[in-house]
Amino acid sequence: MNFEEHAAKVLLKAHGLPVPEGRVVESPEAVADAARALGGPCVVKAQAPTGKRGKAGGIRLAGSPDEARAAAADILGMTIGGHRIERLLVEEQVLIAAELYAAVLNDPASRGPVVLFSAMGGMEVEEMAAADPEAMRRIEVDIAAGLTARQTAAALAGLDLNGQTGAIADLLAGLYASYRALDAELLEINPLALTEDGRIVCLDCKFTLDDASAGRQAVAAQTGSPDPMTALEAEAHTAGLKYIELDGSVGVLANGAGLTMATMDAIEHFGGRPANFLEIGGEAYTKAETALTILLGNPNIRALLVNFCGAFARTDVMAEGVVRAWQKLDPGIPVFFTIHGTGEDEAVALVESELGHRPYDLMDDAVRAAVGAAIGGVAREAAS
Repeated sequence: MNFEEHAAKVLLKAHGLPVPEGRVVESPEAVADAARALGGPCVVKAQAPTGKRGKAGGIRLAGSPDEARAAAADILGMTIGGHRIERLLVEEQVLIAAELYAAVLNDPASRGPVVLFSAMGGMEVEEMAAADPEAMRRIEVDIAAGLTARQTAAALAGLDLNGQTGAIADLLAGLYASYRALDAELLEINPLALTEDGRIVCLDCKFTLDDASAGRQAVAAQTGSPDPMTALEAEAHTAGLKYIELDGSVGVLANGAGLTMATMDAIEHFGGRPANFLEIGGEAYTKAETALTILLGNPNIRALLVNFCGAFARTDVMAEGVVRAWQKLDPGIPVFFTIHGTGEDEAVALVESELGHRPYDLMDDAVRAAVGAAIGGVAREAAS
């Protein structure tokens, strides 16, 4: 779950990190009122759970309430990163002596958190890091030991930080503590400003919450911005199914998230595009008819690939649910099975006797067949 800047900054402030004074408003006149209340030059900022707002023209400086009102009129109604701008954050302007960059994120390579810091922040930080990898300092954190003062000191060594090295080290420690406390996947400050009056201020914040911890972070989650669901995704969510709609033509039905993702990767590898993620493991096999109805509601699907691999779960039980649902729904697309594991012999015999399909011994062969059928179906439809 991603958060708009204003919501992320409320969480930062609650954890003792410095943010500018600001107000969230929804109309040009309210922006002007907020600018007056701040009592000086301000910044008018589009609110959307996405980056690149500055490059898109969604962040404007204003020297007066009238300028703030005009900026708001320009920004409201814009679309940035697929999000329509309906809220604005009006903040005090900060006189910046230097722009820095700081972040904490999950790092698959080190299998733990990593703290990133650079003395060169701002909108071009990605380009800067690509051009000069040494400019981005990296601290791999042992989650059991936490971020140590020695690690932080080593990361900041040799940088010209206007005499604020100690204060920045404290801020990085606070940022890491916030990342842990909030169950974050990403907590990014860009820019982190050194001000002309000697302060350190988080001028922006990008916060992504680990969806699996939304229940534990119930208060924070209320202010997040969940990705909008399609109609089919909403139907699946209501039914308790894990379904994500994609733009491909090969439908996917598998048990277990790992196997489902591996199947999707294989479809891509053999030249196809998956139409969905849909896991039907555990108790979900009892919802086979609902799952297939939702999956087949995507009009782009030209073939279905069913991939079952059972250990504790029996593949014959899962296959029976799918076979009965397939017979009832009678969809007009080809289906391809590959089945292995507990109950495999019974499952293969069931599919063969009830549907007249012999499951493929190798997953790759099933994927190739499904991709071929889907591509052929798309080509035939295009030709007609």
